[in-house]
Amino acid sequence: MSGPDVNLILRSTRVVTPEGTRPATVAVAGGTIDAVLPYDTGTPAGARLEDFGDDVLLPGLVDTHVHVNDPGRTAWEGFYTATRAAAAGGITTLLDMPLNSLPPTTTVEHLRIKQQVAAPKAHVDTGFWGGAIPSNVKDLRPLHEAGVFGFKCFLSPSGVEEFPELDQEQLARSMAEIAGFGGLLIVHAEDPHHLAEAPQRPGPAYADFLASRPRDAENTAIEGLIAHAKRLDARVHVLHLSSSDALPLIAAAKREGVRITVESCPHFLTLTAEEVPDGATEFKCCPPIREAANQDILWAGLADGTIDCIVSDHSPCTTDLKTPDFASAWGGISSLQLGLPAIWTEARKRGHSLDDVARWMSAAPAELAGLTRKGAIEAGRDADFAVLAPDATFTVDPAELFHRNQVTAYAGKTLHGVVRSSWLRGVRIASDGVLAEPAGRLLERDR
Repeated sequence: MSGPDVNLILRSTRVVTPEGTRPATVAVAGGTIDAVLPYDTGTPAGARLEDFGDDVLLPGLVDTHVHVNDPGRTAWEGFYTATRAAAAGGITTLLDMPLNSLPPTTTVEHLRIKQQVAAPKAHVDTGFWGGAIPSNVKDLRPLHEAGVFGFKCFLSPSGVEEFPELDQEQLARSMAEIAGFGGLLIVHAEDPHHLAEAPQRPGPAYADFLASRPRDAENTAIEGLIAHAKRLDARVHVLHLSSSDALPLIAAAKREGVRITVESCPHFLTLTAEEVPDGATEFKCCPPIREAANQDILWAGLADGTIDCIVSDHSPCTTDLKTPDFASAWGGISSLQLGLPAIWTEARKRGHSLDDVARWMSAAPAELAGLTRKGAIEAGRDADFAVLAPDATFTVDPAELFHRNQVTAYAGKTLHGVVRSSWLRGVRIASDGVLAEPAGRLLERDR
């Protein structure tokens, strides 16, 4: 039975739990899941019942890769708009990347600035990554102690001058420092030498852009990252994997006990190079969207556990920066609100279940970041939920998206899975596209 303080009962014929999907009643007390009970359990006196019928009750999604760009580049995005889009898409927790804001999150002072900006604007719970750049090794431990979830670095140019990349010596130095206090290094893994040697042909042709970001750049960078992590016994995470060629390297490293995890993104798993029209730079990202055959192998990597999780890498910009020239356009795909339906649309075609989707998009990202109260519908976790109508469809209209600039590679696509509502610590924060006032909390690493 549920405890005496239960004030909310959520019921569905399909509740996604760590043990599988089943009819269940979820009892909530004080914003925490008190118990997951049999479907026909009665409602305690004084508790409110929300019955979702056959809509699926999922754990709220956890997106550990979001560029909010606030403060400093708030014309691109901001905490208010980004977290509204997240809530509308079933995401109840996000972690903000340390770059594209001004200042970047490379010192404790900069972290505090960002937290002050985010606090009154966040519709969902929000945490922060720190940044590892050549000049801030001394700042890494203080940032860790201040509660960042880990440290992001680039191995090739980031696209913004205030966040320079690490060379191999700097990478080893930062990794050793982070390993020394048990931290996590997350890495944009593209080798700059392979990028420099690749053909660079400006213009609107997607094939030319794809040739400029070859798979070898990812593969070589990941190979080097594995070697450093093995030598230093460091914990590392590969960001936005697009090259399926790297999967055997990663799988072998995991078998050898290297502490490496890997993410991919909805755009790599649902969009293909073959479908990108020339000049359609809303599809530009780095590393790039690759061919359909490559995508099939990424899905196999998800299925066998080589790829751990799926996160958005929401990296928006103003419309004017998406010029028709793939070489000069800003590289980033806006997908914060659409990740769940985009992935579910493709996953269901490939025989995967919503249990799989919840594992990839909620449990595994929560585990990556050490968010022990997030990521699952079980007693003791925060009462964070997404309610999904999995068989309902909608066609993506950019004008209906909540992120600041309505530029998206998914425009016009018909997707399965309509998010009916999102709940944060037992409070409904989004309902059929209507958003509540900001109720998110700022998170710090809890282990």
